[in-house]
Amino acid sequence: MATFHFAVRPAAVDSLEPPQRLRMLCGALGRFFRWVVAAIVLLLGTGFAMVQLAGGMGAVRWHVHAMLGIAIVMMVIFSVVYRRHYPQMAEKVVAGDWKAAAAALGRIRQLVFINLWLGVAVFVIAVVGRAL
Repeated sequence: MATFHFAVRPAAVDSLEPPQRLRMLCGALGRFFRWVVAAIVLLLGTGFAMVQLAGGMGAVRWHVHAMLGIAIVMMVIFSVVYRRHYPQMAEKVVAGDWKAAAAALGRIRQLVFINLWLGVAVFVIAVVGRAL
């Protein structure tokens, strides 16, 4: 998320005109989101397996519960992006409605930025939770 937010998009803004930029970013987001779906499945599977090995949710400490809660919020946000805003952007790119496509991308960027910071929070909670 950080690479896309802080490097890929700014580089595209600097080097491409809006039609080319929005087409490229739409295609890149489509590929990125497929990997996000795979990562969600992998993280949930391994996370719940680790919890089971530890004795279940009743046996794990507060930080695991906090991490799961934040992960659920992150998945809801991603679902909104993937099921609502990205299809709107893709539809507008195909139609050549660059202003509407850019607006949809703006909404995606805002939600991805929120998820980025939630991911940082999960990392901090994981480190702090293990230390306490």
